[in-house]
Amino acid sequence: MNTAYHIVAVAAALWIGFSGFSLATRKDFVVQPLVQYGVPQTWWTPLAAAKAAGALGLVAGFFIPAIGVAAAIGLILYFAGAVATTIRAKSYGTAIFPVLYLVPAAAALALQLAR
Repeated sequence: MNTAYHIVAVAAALWIGFSGFSLATRKDFVVQPLVQYGVPQTWWTPLAAAKAAGALGLVAGFFIPAIGVAAAIGLILYFAGAVATTIRAKSYGTAIFPVLYLVPAAAALALQLAR
């Protein structure tokens, strides 16, 4: 169980960290949907920072479990909000994409709590 937790948490951290980096550097594949959803540009940097902090928190959870739990919960809430944003924007076809980030964060939380 411990090995599975570490693998899932590292994979989630890398994936979510890449997403945060992509938003921070304004990559087109990340920015275009945000424009379409009506997310204000002033929010982009804080959203990128939240993703990066969550990714780092997942890894920090190896050493301080409470940080890992808090990071996973924060990421779950973040991506649940992203799903709500896509639905509010009536972009139903893209609502699956934030779920693809939410699931590894939830799996990392579940595995950490099961340890």
